[in-house]
Amino acid sequence: MTRRPLCLVCLFLMLFLAAGDWLGFPFIRGNPLPDYLKEWIKEHPESVVCGEVESFRDTEFSQTVSLNESYLIYRSKKFPIKNITVYLKKREELKPGMYLCVRGILEELSLPRNPGEFNARQYYACDHMYYSVKKGEVLKKGKEGNAYQTLLLRIREHLNGVLEGAAGEAAPVFAAMVLGEKGELPKETKMLYQMAGIIHILAISGLHISLLGVGLYELLKKTGLGIWSAGFLSLTVMIFYGEMTGGSVSAMRAVSMFLIATGAKILGRIYDMMTALSVSAMILLLESPAYLYNTGFLLSFGAVLGVGAVLPVFLKFSGIKNKILKSLMGSVCVQLTTLPVMLWFYGEVSIIGIFLNLLVLPTVGIVLISGVFTALIGCISPGLAVCVSLPGRLVLFAYDKLCSLGASLLFCTWTPGQPKIWQAVIYYILLFSVTGAAGFLIKKEVKNRRKLYLAKSGFVVSLAAALFVLSQRDRQHMEITCLDIGQGDAIAAQLPTGEVFLVDGGSSNKKNIGQYQILPFLKNQGISYVDAVFISHTDEDHISGVREILEYMEKGLISLKIGNLILPGISEKTEARRELEALAKKVGIQVMTANRGDDFRIGDGRISVLSPEKGASGEDVNEDAVVFLLSYKNFRGLFTGDVGEETEKKLLSVLSDVDFLKVGHHGSGYSSTQAFLDKIKPEVSVISCSESNTYGHPSPETIKRLEKSGSRVEYTMKSGAVTVFTDGKNVGVRRFSPS
Repeated sequence: MTRRPLCLVCLFLMLFLAAGDWLGFPFIRGNPLPDYLKEWIKEHPESVVCGEVESFRDTEFSQTVSLNESYLIYRSKKFPIKNITVYLKKREELKPGMYLCVRGILEELSLPRNPGEFNARQYYACDHMYYSVKKGEVLKKGKEGNAYQTLLLRIREHLNGVLEGAAGEAAPVFAAMVLGEKGELPKETKMLYQMAGIIHILAISGLHISLLGVGLYELLKKTGLGIWSAGFLSLTVMIFYGEMTGGSVSAMRAVSMFLIATGAKILGRIYDMMTALSVSAMILLLESPAYLYNTGFLLSFGAVLGVGAVLPVFLKFSGIKNKILKSLMGSVCVQLTTLPVMLWFYGEVSIIGIFLNLLVLPTVGIVLISGVFTALIGCISPGLAVCVSLPGRLVLFAYDKLCSLGASLLFCTWTPGQPKIWQAVIYYILLFSVTGAAGFLIKKEVKNRRKLYLAKSGFVVSLAAALFVLSQRDRQHMEITCLDIGQGDAIAAQLPTGEVFLVDGGSSNKKNIGQYQILPFLKNQGISYVDAVFISHTDEDHISGVREILEYMEKGLISLKIGNLILPGISEKTEARRELEALAKKVGIQVMTANRGDDFRIGDGRISVLSPEKGASGEDVNEDAVVFLLSYKNFRGLFTGDVGEETEKKLLSVLSDVDFLKVGHHGSGYSSTQAFLDKIKPEVSVISCSESNTYGHPSPETIKRLEKSGSRVEYTMKSGAVTVFTDGKNVGVRRFSPS
């Protein structure tokens, strides 16, 4: 490290930024507006914002525009607001660099509302973006745009059109790999590649820049150009390419490192990967300190760190000579250095990807080169471009088959959940201590077999200990988490012994809650198997996310397994129920029904079904919903679906005090009657609904009744996910987003 002073400077910079953030300095999470203006925006969200168009994208119904150098007009004064995203009501003819003035609803970018959910505010802070404008209406726009940016956009659009015409179904993948255009990439492809551990090939990264940049440099040299001319031209093209493809963090890191590597060749100096990596990191961090917490930044730099620092030591120390085993060791080293980052953000890591990358990395160049030449030749001869795309398309077809095969294997992924900070710190201390110790032994050229055997044994044990520390989850309580999924219900219960069951999972005002709320939560918690899913009834706001998850399971896009699907035991079946049952049976889930008197044992928990009665028609799906009592030691929790006063009256004779109540029908005025609450006297009650809904939930009368009964009332709309935890005697509450 002392021989690489820039590496030390980079490390100190990262520690300085992290310490400053921990102490509360606004290096990373700072909002550019003064506090009084933030408060004014909350009270008067309709605002006027102006700035220069950086990029724009047409959506199904409108247009999304990114503005840079933006400012907010407040009382005839201009306040800089950095960059901003605007969602226009209707499409406009725009050009990059064009001046645009918009009126709309100004909102601060949202924080996650559930464990594992995407953090938009943290992600977009890297682009100095803190607000968005919704329902935007253009008040004024300039006539001229930026000629250079417009040229980049036109080239990108034209090449994208060429790929669409020549590459057929493979065009979206070619566009993502060659142009950085992921807008048309199918969700299924992204999910499959992610589970199989090869999604990195879709990002413009060092692989792309090295193949294209180095290839161009060598080609120019062969044409007779000198080192200076070839280097200058290849650098210019790569910078242009990096900007045209959107300037992602991995692309900018790769371009910076390519610039340093080419500069070293021109000047006749030795290129040092770790020094180049450190310089690239410092450039990005000084431009935007928020990159310190950015997934792409950490994974991109972590992967290069694994290849540049860990891999050489592991190869020398292990004595591996075989090419295949060397490649396998490369995959392992990248996985080891990025593992805590992957688990922190995703809770899950692909195991099969270590092996699939042995086939993918040597062949991905075929796809990339095929895509590049398809785009270029297609500008002259569309017919010839179709032929040129065939090698890449065949390789992509093979990738799909390999990914599907890998995804079907039991050991495809490992889901230990999100680690604690201290676990990640200990893991890295162990990993780099092992690497340093191995490097020391190599330097000392130890020949004694016994010492080497002991050292290698200690090496393996230390790595195993690091993985063990990272994977430990200390769960001493039963936890019931009511997720914030808007207007609907989605509840997860976890027992200390590892069993898990879900109660409902749907929303009427949010789309894809399975992908964006439920699955991220399960991965964050280290859940790869769910013992049972209880469906209270089949209204959309209780099943949309569950149905979505079953569809993903059918397509082999997720590794989650579910044991049982438990539905109300009623005679009348809706179309939604039949669809749910069919999907469950297709993926091997046992379908069961629940009626009054049924008991289910899940670990140390006992679920006693109180409703519907046997023979119920189900004509009123709300009143015939599944109601059950969860017992764990001395703890009692009541789950009431959407039942109202009619069913509550029927249950009075079998009810007694409970510790937890999932408030019926999202806090409707027709549920949680006074007689019902007087009977059960809930210690904690949780209402799941959206902040703005057309139903008037929760009803003020219901809240008054709950408070009158002495219950502590929690709301997902105010607090995000609400977790009720118990050791079987004492009960506590944890809010994900404290209100």
